[in-house]
Amino acid sequence: MKRSWQWLLALVLLSALAFGLGSYQNDVYRKLLLWITLALGYNFLFGIAGQVAFSHFSFYGLGAYSVVIGITYFGWPLPLALLASVVFCVVVALVVAIPATRLEGFYLALATLAFAQLFIVLLNEGGQVTGGTGGLANYRLPDIGGYRIKGAAYTVVIVVLMLSTFAVLWRLDRSHFGRACRAARDNPEAAAAMGVDVRRTRIIAYTLTSALAGLAGMVYAFVDNTVNPTIFGLENVFLLLFMIIIGGIGRAAGAVAGAILLYLLPFVLSPLIGHHHALVFGLVMVLVVLFQPKGLMGLWDQWLGHRFLNGPGAQVKPSNAKQHV
Repeated sequence: MKRSWQWLLALVLLSALAFGLGSYQNDVYRKLLLWITLALGYNFLFGIAGQVAFSHFSFYGLGAYSVVIGITYFGWPLPLALLASVVFCVVVALVVAIPATRLEGFYLALATLAFAQLFIVLLNEGGQVTGGTGGLANYRLPDIGGYRIKGAAYTVVIVVLMLSTFAVLWRLDRSHFGRACRAARDNPEAAAAMGVDVRRTRIIAYTLTSALAGLAGMVYAFVDNTVNPTIFGLENVFLLLFMIIIGGIGRAAGAVAGAILLYLLPFVLSPLIGHHHALVFGLVMVLVVLFQPKGLMGLWDQWLGHRFLNGPGAQVKPSNAKQHV
């Protein structure tokens, strides 16, 4: 019951913020929430399941393109387009996961990177269906029940999506499946000896997180009412990876913190150093890897530990001096 109240409070506060922001700030806020949603899913795939995959952002694009194509090219109603897009993302994820999860580490990264690059090529060469290099535009979210959801109301939809993703992955992480993912990540041989089907666990983790990324892409498609190959390019793939590393690998709170920091940082740096903020990202990455591998969550843990040891209620070690009775 307490946990339910916490989720409800988060929903109310995050939704209320949308109604207090202007049009431009709301647009930034919507995209930040979507980046957090993506980071949460990728954190589970990379940080908890241990799969170094670079296809997560491709499924984000796959979801966006598929729902738009369903509405504009095939003329499907929104519920059918959403359902077909989810099924399509799951099928494609299984097609990629079944052979790719036989690989590990560097080889898995290369295989999924090849898929991500192939996805961009298909978008560029898709002709009228995908819109080619210019993508698809001049569409909008169909009315739902005679009501057009836009502005702050649509931001609430994204808040619900982000919190739902957080809740699902939070529960999975604390379930038998989450423990199986961690076991398969840390020592596949030992996990298999304990009865964990390592390959099936990896396939499920990959498919689930890819489907969640696709669902986020479907929602993103109606943020700017335009999709094009540049949005889903490799630059954003690596930015997503940086968010997880800087925030703290395997920590949901780290994924949130890393996404907030790296998404908002260009808004602060661009007026100062222009487009050279990418160099700052690189420098931050190197410093984190060298001096703080646990990321922002590692710093948080150190601060809490220091406060616990040196706070008002901390115990003082007895000195070596003789005590007088």
